[in-house]
Amino acid sequence: MSRWRPPAPKSAPYITVEGYRALEKEQAALWERRKDVTAALSAAAAEGDRSENAEYIYRKKELREIDRRIGYLQRRMPNLRVVDQVGDTEHVYFGAWVELEDLDESRRWYRIVGADEISSQHYISMDSPLARLLMRKSVGDCVEWRHGEIEHDYEIVSIAYGAQQPF
Repeated sequence: MSRWRPPAPKSAPYITVEGYRALEKEQAALWERRKDVTAALSAAAAEGDRSENAEYIYRKKELREIDRRIGYLQRRMPNLRVVDQVGDTEHVYFGAWVELEDLDESRRWYRIVGADEISSQHYISMDSPLARLLMRKSVGDCVEWRHGEIEHDYEIVSIAYGAQQPF
């Protein structure tokens, strides 16, 4: 049995305005952090033997991780499409806040966003199975979602658009 796995499907290139701003902030912060790490790496390198210098090894590893993330952001951000408005606010589309009610009448809010901006338990990727079920639905529609052996039945109670959490 081999370890080869097929590549993961590419995530949708959509992002909200807030999500794009957060990525820009992260990239700027990484460049600032990189300056500090480079200075610390130079100081550690000046101490002498690098093979047993823990500070040097740690800073080198930290610099590699920062460069990896900056590289990813530089490749990914130009391909992202910022979605700031949706024409039809009566249905669930990208960027929507959706309030769901299950059979025991407990309610949950979710926001459908791009894969690059999952930052909260209330955000779900538009590529996720639940988000795909919710797309193009309107208030009052019911969705049946299977998660492993467990089946969930939800009713869409309300839909809201905008950056602010409606709850």
